[in-house]
Amino acid sequence: MLPILDLRDADTDPATFRAALREAAHDHGFFYLTGHGVPQEAFDEVLRLAREFFALPDEVKNEISQLQSPQFRGYSRLGGELTNGKVDWREQIDIGPGREVVPDAEGYWHLQGPNLWPSRPEGFREAFEAWGETLSQVGLRLLRHWSVSLGAPESFFDTAFEHLPATLIKVVRYPGSPDRTQGVGAHKDSGVLTLLLVEPGSEGLEVETSAGEWLEVPPVDGAFVVNIGELLEVATGGYLRATQHRVRAPRPGTDRVSIPFFLNPALDAVIPIIELPPELAALSRGVEVDPNNPIFNTYGENAWKSRTRAHPDVAHLHHGIVPTQPASAY
Repeated sequence: MLPILDLRDADTDPATFRAALREAAHDHGFFYLTGHGVPQEAFDEVLRLAREFFALPDEVKNEISQLQSPQFRGYSRLGGELTNGKVDWREQIDIGPGREVVPDAEGYWHLQGPNLWPSRPEGFREAFEAWGETLSQVGLRLLRHWSVSLGAPESFFDTAFEHLPATLIKVVRYPGSPDRTQGVGAHKDSGVLTLLLVEPGSEGLEVETSAGEWLEVPPVDGAFVVNIGELLEVATGGYLRATQHRVRAPRPGTDRVSIPFFLNPALDAVIPIIELPPELAALSRGVEVDPNNPIFNTYGENAWKSRTRAHPDVAHLHHGIVPTQPASAY
């Protein structure tokens, strides 16, 4: 089982907490986080709203179809996303910071713009805007503890996040399928870190271990599942390694609802590189080289790579892009 860290321990014994945080990310890339201060009522509310939205008729959900959004926002129908060129069996809403479109945008600046909000259920927008603000604070707090644990100042990453961070929320449902196994294919997250809320009783999330085996990651009551993204791998020269993970399609007659929050810096932020203490630097594995999945240190380039591959229909419709490489999930 993955480590379980309690964020309250950071207040009482910060050195021990930071060491555990660093080693969990070094050894596994994933862990559970409790003691984060997000009330159970907030968990229950966003999961309820997700359930109510996904229960709506398809024609209502498609009122905010992602095909209407050059920014890859809104509702993506069942089977509307790819990973490694294969169809992911899930439906979802993508929500980012609502901002003005960049005039004459090029490349990753196309990702900045408005959200598409559903008209139902009532209170959906307000709840998820508050969710994003709350989880941003949890994520930044973790990031500052990581900085110190790696020998850097607490504020080491702050500049990358202080102006227009490009956070992302996905509200996801995986329906059961008798003939599909891929809920979402194996991938790494392209940002800094992910805080994942999973509905109790859900199955399907698996993390690849260092031995190349797949470890089941069931939900833990009141906990987030946390994993690091490719940018923390870059920032630490591979001492912290983003980990492949996937979701199996649920069994027939069941489904899975989850809400990942991705903490990402500004689109044009270049992630700073930590000069690790010698004892940690000696254990760095280097940034993983995959010709089918280049990792960039500018967040927007990483995000643009991932979004255009994962949603080739949107990329082609709005940006004239015809992908030539296997798709990669965001």
